[in-house]
Amino acid sequence: MSNLLTTLTIADLVGIAGTIIVTAAYFATQMRYLNSDDLLFPIVNLFGSLFIAYSLVFAFNFASVLMEFFWILISLAGIANYLRRKKA
Repeated sequence: MSNLLTTLTIADLVGIAGTIIVTAAYFATQMRYLNSDDLLFPIVNLFGSLFIAYSLVFAFNFASVLMEFFWILISLAGIANYLRRKKA
């Protein structure tokens, strides 16, 4: 385990942070601490996904890149939808 910790790169740490952020947002939504209609939900997901995508630049995995691409698009759509609703 200590060997794993010493071999982690900055990109790994950023990716791990992104995974924790996305997972925490999902958990908070499931526990009703965070409402998926709130602006915070897609923003948190966007940042988490961007962090994960950053790490994938250094350790490419096509399936994961594809997943993060869609997660980022969905988050941006959620932000746009919130702003449209707020404007109306």
